[in-house]
Amino acid sequence: MKWSRWIPWIVIAAAIVGVTLVLFQVDTTEYAVVTQFGQPVRAITDAGLYAKLPDPIQSVLRINRQLQVFNLPKTELLTSDKKNIVVEAYATWQVQDPLLFYKSTRDADGASRRLADILAAEFGVAVGQVELAQLATVDAAQIKLANVSQRVRDGAASRTAPYGFTVSDVRVKQLTFPEANLNSVYQRMKAEREAIARQLRSEGTEEAAKIRAKADADRAQILADAQQESEEIRGNADAQAIRIYADAFQKDPDFYRFLRTLQSYQTIIDANTTLILPSDSELLQYLNPSSVAASVPATRTVTIESPAP
Repeated sequence: MKWSRWIPWIVIAAAIVGVTLVLFQVDTTEYAVVTQFGQPVRAITDAGLYAKLPDPIQSVLRINRQLQVFNLPKTELLTSDKKNIVVEAYATWQVQDPLLFYKSTRDADGASRRLADILAAEFGVAVGQVELAQLATVDAAQIKLANVSQRVRDGAASRTAPYGFTVSDVRVKQLTFPEANLNSVYQRMKAEREAIARQLRSEGTEEAAKIRAKADADRAQILADAQQESEEIRGNADAQAIRIYADAFQKDPDFYRFLRTLQSYQTIIDANTTLILPSDSELLQYLNPSSVAASVPATRTVTIESPAP
């Protein structure tokens, strides 16, 4: 009688265990491969609830369907000009055919081992077709590192397809040189940059000489134009002065002669001047008292009338 009350609970527990052994759920981030006695029988690529035979008859293996990253260890390679370099890169890959992936690689570790061999081989081929100067240079027009990465990606994608996964991208993380070659590489890079610096300095000196020559030519032209303009102004002023003198001489020749003689005295005679001239010199005509009265122009009287109050 006591056992009869536990029978429903036993049935319910057995049902739950049976359901967990038969039903399974597939998430959106994974694939599922159903195996029967260790052999794959079907692959499930859509998320949902599915049924299988209970263990140990059938089992479920889950495979990550998300984009995964593989880091390629440092690998020493040889360029086309026989230079050793060390490349460290990474690749992104993703499972495309879960059933084929399980049959060929079993899991992600197996895929990583195959991918390491494939990437190393593809990098060796791609790097062997370019020179070192095309991988490490300051000239953007000569660098071909992106082309090398693209070539490795295409080659790795085609070679991993038979394993059920594909490579979507390959990038170089670090490009260095073996320790034995570092010194020579640094010296070559230093020589290249010194050559570039010399070229830039030479171009700068040439450009400075052109600018200086143009400035000197402009300066000479400006000075010549200014000299010509000043000569023209001076000539016009002299001509105008001559006209003024001529007009003044024509109006009153005696007064003009008297005024010009006084100006000559002011120019040539000072406190330290001694003149020795003949008595009939025209220069002394206004210094001789007997001739001053006769020579000085008559004084003109001007009467100014005040306005009537």
